[in-house]
Amino acid sequence: MVRAIKDRKFTEERALFGSRDIELDGCVFEDGESPLKEACNITARECLFRYKYPFWYCNGVELDRVTFFEMARAGVWYTDDFSMKNAIVEAPKNFRRCKDITLCNVLIPHAQETLWNCTDVTLESVRVTGDYFAMGCRNVKASDVDLIGNYSFDGVVNMEISDSHLASKDAFWNSDNVTVRNCFITGEYLGWNSKNLTFIDCTIESLQGMCYIDDLVMKNCRLINTTLAFEYSEVEADIRGCIDSVFNPKCGQISAERIGHLVIQKDRIDPSKTKIICDSIDEKTDTPEGLW
Repeated sequence: MVRAIKDRKFTEERALFGSRDIELDGCVFEDGESPLKEACNITARECLFRYKYPFWYCNGVELDRVTFFEMARAGVWYTDDFSMKNAIVEAPKNFRRCKDITLCNVLIPHAQETLWNCTDVTLESVRVTGDYFAMGCRNVKASDVDLIGNYSFDGVVNMEISDSHLASKDAFWNSDNVTVRNCFITGEYLGWNSKNLTFIDCTIESLQGMCYIDDLVMKNCRLINTTLAFEYSEVEADIRGCIDSVFNPKCGQISAERIGHLVIQKDRIDPSKTKIICDSIDEKTDTPEGLW
């Protein structure tokens, strides 16, 4: 039987420790740490969380229109089957080593060390500001994500992201099996040291982007203000418009309407392994001087 708790204020540590099958409505959790630690089958609506570690080692949590204030840090760790919608998460260090987590219409303005090492993650209409977002996550599906913060999605494995806007230096580093669709991305050094990275219908702005990648695919993408691209990458790229400069691609094929500078250093790569399809190349050179 589900127990309803309405309009209560909790201040003690572990206030509802180990609770089962409860519905929280309009409740406030003040100073006490770990109020719902080891809880199971919990729903909370229009509740406020003001202090540390509210949901640790939980299973089956559904939150709607809740607020995690700044001191509710490290709020959701080691928790499975967790969903949150229409929420504000002001606290940093949230969502760590969780499984089966869904965030929908969530604002995370201070997302330092947030969403780390989680598995089976769904993000829908999420607004994020903070570095290293979603580091080490696996099996991620994301759409309509607006992100400001560097080093995002470092080390992710099996990810699909669409219809999003990322302002993020060093995004998708060390990743494996990532597909990015219809996204606008601005940030230096995009995708370094990754494997099986695919961009479809994307617009990208990057300095030294898409380098050191095994199996890079770009379909119908646009590169604006992008220089020294594809260094040591295995690349199959279909680019709309111009690439400002291409630098030492390892192998594959690059198609573009125009390339400003094509830099090939024969002592470092074998030029015969990369096919360049381009109507106009402004300059071919063996040195990137002046392009850094």
